[in-house]
Amino acid sequence: MIARIWRASATPEGADGYERHFTASVLPSLRDVDGHRGAYLLRRDAADGRVEIQVMTLWDSMDAIRRFAGDDPGTAVVEPAARAVLLGYDTTVTHHTVAHHTGAHHTGVVSDGDLQ
Repeated sequence: MIARIWRASATPEGADGYERHFTASVLPSLRDVDGHRGAYLLRRDAADGRVEIQVMTLWDSMDAIRRFAGDDPGTAVVEPAARAVLLGYDTTVTHHTVAHHTGAHHTGVVSDGDLQ
């Protein structure tokens, strides 16, 4: 499994807007991609008042990532609706091999109950 990680920052209101965009637009589109295995949306309140956002999506293979991201899998996919609510964002992503996984196999976003 491969973890694809992307980072951004926003105001608290922008982070709320990004979360709405993520759940309403990004997740449904990811679920339609063969080889997508899950997603996490992480947020952290920074000392300067910004919110740091990190998105980690899980994939079966680089081929599955290319089905989502296109020919250059290292380039971030940031829709205009996301850009509109973010202060800044990485234009590239990193890919990491998942060396160990202790949770159940997921095909969508992790729910609160899955984290207990």
